[in-house]
Amino acid sequence: MNSSPASKTRVKTVEIGPDNSGQRIDNYLLGHLKGVPRSRIYKLLRSGQVRVNSGRKKAHYKLKSGDRVRIPPVSTAEHENPVIPDSVLKLLDEATLFEDKNLLALNKPSGIAVHSGSGLSFGIIEALKSKHPEQFLELAHRLDRETSGCLLLAKNRTTLTHLHDLLRNETGLGKYYLALVAGHWAEASTVDVALKKITRGGEHMVEVIDDGQHATSHFEPLQHFPQATLMRIKIDTGRTHQIRVHAAHAGHPIAGDTKYGDKVFNRELKQAGLKRLFLHAARIEIPALESESSEPIVIEAPLNKELQSVLDVLET
Repeated sequence: MNSSPASKTRVKTVEIGPDNSGQRIDNYLLGHLKGVPRSRIYKLLRSGQVRVNSGRKKAHYKLKSGDRVRIPPVSTAEHENPVIPDSVLKLLDEATLFEDKNLLALNKPSGIAVHSGSGLSFGIIEALKSKHPEQFLELAHRLDRETSGCLLLAKNRTTLTHLHDLLRNETGLGKYYLALVAGHWAEASTVDVALKKITRGGEHMVEVIDDGQHATSHFEPLQHFPQATLMRIKIDTGRTHQIRVHAAHAGHPIAGDTKYGDKVFNRELKQAGLKRLFLHAARIEIPALESESSEPIVIEAPLNKELQSVLDVLET
C-alpha cells in the first residue's frame, strides 16, 4: 500500500445533513478524517477538540440533521485506498446470499475481518467499497474474524438505522448459530449471565461478571458425537464473544477456540481436520422493513465444506 506525505487539515465547522443524521459521531469522523487512527479520533472526542453545537459529545453520540460539528486541525497520513487482492473480491462475490435495493447479505468466510484495524489494512467492508465506491454500504453488525456465516450490510441509511433498531431489541432479529462444543450437552438450556470486556496480560478478553452487560443465549443440542455436541444457538443480545464465553461458562467450550477453549479438546478436533473456530452464523430472520410492504426475509448460510467434513469424520 502506497502513501503520500503527511498533511494537516484546517479547523472547520461542518453542518450535518439528512444523509448523516443518525450516524455515530466517531464513525462520521473516521470517514471524514481519512487516515486518522480510531484511537486518535477517540482522543479528539475525549479532549473536547471535537465539539457539536459548541458542546462536548461522547463517541456514541448520534448526529442530528442541523448539528454543527467543529473539527480541529489533525495530521493525517492520507493513505491511498488499500489494494484488495482479486482473490478476495472473487471470494466475496461468491459469498453473496441475498441482495435487494436495501440489503446485502454474505456468507462471510472465516479468517477475513469485517473491517480494517489491529494491523489489518482492509476487511470485508473496505473490499466491497473499493469495488462499489459510489454505493452506500455499511455493516449492520459484526462477526468475529474467525466466525463464518450470515453478515448483513445496509445499502442506505434508512435500512441501516432500521437494522440497528432491530438489533437493540431482543425480539427484533432472529439470529441463529451452529457451534461444535466439547462434551455431551444433554438438554436445551439458556445461559443468561452478564459479560464485561477486560484486558488481561495485554490481551482483550470478555468475562462473566455481575456488573457486566446483560447477555442471553439459548442452546439446543442437534447431534451428539463421542466427544462433542453440535449445538444450535439463538442469541437475544449481541455482546462481543457472547456465544464463546457463554459456552465455556456452561462447561462446553467451542471447538477451535484458542481464547476461551480447551486445549486438549482442540487438539483432538484438529486431528479430525478442524483448523478454525467451529462457530457459524447459520440463519437470520429479518422482519419486513417498516418503510416497505415487503415480506419478512429469512437468510440461511450453509456450513462450508471444511466444517461439514469435520462432522463427517466425527460420525465415523
